[in-house]
Amino acid sequence: MNRLLAFALAFVPVTVAAQPATLKMIPPPSDVAAPPPDALKAASGLVSKVIAPGAGTDRPTPADLVTVNYTGWTTDGKMFDSSIAHGKPSTFRVSGVIAGFGEGLQQMVTGEKRRLWIPESLAYRGRAGKPAGVLVFDVELLGIPNRPPADVKAPPDDAKRTASGLAYKILKEGVGGRRPRSSNAVTVHYTGWTTDGKMFDSSALHGEPATFPVDGVIPGWTEALQLMVEGEKIRVWIPEALAYKGQRGQPAGMLVFDVELVKIQ
Repeated sequence: MNRLLAFALAFVPVTVAAQPATLKMIPPPSDVAAPPPDALKAASGLVSKVIAPGAGTDRPTPADLVTVNYTGWTTDGKMFDSSIAHGKPSTFRVSGVIAGFGEGLQQMVTGEKRRLWIPESLAYRGRAGKPAGVLVFDVELLGIPNRPPADVKAPPDDAKRTASGLAYKILKEGVGGRRPRSSNAVTVHYTGWTTDGKMFDSSALHGEPATFPVDGVIPGWTEALQLMVEGEKIRVWIPEALAYKGQRGQPAGMLVFDVELVKIQ
């Protein structure tokens, strides 16, 4: 979190969820030993089968970040890793994983769940200390967090506006009536873009929500957070006068954020 909250985090530690000491073993699928006849085989040797279709239309590219849930087994049914067992989804760049996993992701749309049979030539290629042979993954594509929203360039007509020039739109309703004060700390998920659609920061990159004081961030954030209740998710358009005001080395112009208020501390 190198821009939005750099000075705030020098004083307030990010809350990190504890990891379970022992991973819960997730049973393998019945076809873990070999793909069924109706599975699709690519020219590379990757085999896949859609377990649940997605509602989205976008497919990730090698340059994209993705947020996924996954579980991996060897063909004898032994689980070797799982985001579900760790208790949280994983976010990474498509080009940063083994070739077969990256290829499989590029076939998927948001919300889809797919089973992949990855040959060793597209996996770890006999690397010491890594799972050997064909690897089987169940993968659910939860999102492509770096992709900007369609209205990133300007707030839509139905966005609400405040006297300061802030514009915002509720994406998901929250619960309760308590709103944070400037003296509170909050825990949030967020992603920020410039109006040309370039993502410059996201809590997804850090694998955890961020925790910081409401009055320790740019003025537009301080104002927007105090409009929210727990569980609410908004999109906020922050004019430069309420952001970095032309400060060197910081994102310029109007900034757009998707913010989910996880908890008021």
